[in-house]
Amino acid sequence: MQGLVTVFGGSGFVGSQVVRQLAKAGHRVRVAVRQPNLAYRMRMLGDVGQIEVVQANVRNLASVDRALEGAEACVNLVGLLYESGRQKFQAVHVMGAQTLAERAKAAGVSRFVQISAIGADAKSEAKYARTKAEGEAAVRAVFPGAVIIRPSVVFGPEDNFFNKFGQMAAISPALPLVGGETRFQPVFVGDVAAVIARAASHPEAEGLTYELGGPGIFTMRQILQLILTETGRDRALVALPRPVARLLGQVGDLMAGLLPIAPPITSDQVEMLKSDNVADHGLPGLAEAGIVPTSIEAIVPSYLYRYRKGGQYAPTPAGAF
Repeated sequence: MQGLVTVFGGSGFVGSQVVRQLAKAGHRVRVAVRQPNLAYRMRMLGDVGQIEVVQANVRNLASVDRALEGAEACVNLVGLLYESGRQKFQAVHVMGAQTLAERAKAAGVSRFVQISAIGADAKSEAKYARTKAEGEAAVRAVFPGAVIIRPSVVFGPEDNFFNKFGQMAAISPALPLVGGETRFQPVFVGDVAAVIARAASHPEAEGLTYELGGPGIFTMRQILQLILTETGRDRALVALPRPVARLLGQVGDLMAGLLPIAPPITSDQVEMLKSDNVADHGLPGLAEAGIVPTSIEAIVPSYLYRYRKGGQYAPTPAGAF
């Protein structure tokens, strides 16, 4: 069995697939999470004793050090989609990443993989994109050879993108359209996980920044229309003027601060929808990592069916994938 890889934030949507890929490649895996009682299923993704779940919080240095003890590589998947309570972008994306890099370096870890996002830009008006870029810089200052992974919108059975709009289509008479012509390059979670697992163990990835996008590029309008077609829903797409979208984002900000549920959209996300979310062809991507990209047509129908009338028993709508 290969060396130990510690995965911070390994119980989430992407993290669970990364743990599975690392275990499949023969690594011992330590999954470091804030609430290990909610991550008990992680141990089932590998052989007996191959996967360990431990408690760790990037604000608690002792817990971070325990999680990194004996590790050869560290993967940082800790991140936020929106701010709430004490969970702020600056604290998690920048200070948290810096802490993990510094403690990993002190523990003798030889490889560090930082998960960022396409659109990471230190000059961005969006806090999410700006702090992702600052987190990358903080990690590289400590680990010049760190591997940076920037995926586009990640899709898969448990995603928070196609599922979110599929659910909205099932209950709402119309779907709000913000940034209708903004382009996305959705990438399959299994493909992203395969690149991360490879980066954690292959020396040739050292120092590289990957931008990961799938085989198709779609506007937001096209994505919503695909969801409506696949779910068999006839819903209007209502384009929202920027002032209205910003107002909805501000309402989402308030929801995030007061309620324990994900807001439909935040002001930061409205800002991000001004820019395309497409991989830079000047940087290595799935092809350079030896991965054949998986299309949304091959995967999305396997879980969007749940939002049709009749669910799994409903006939496939005309024109669906």
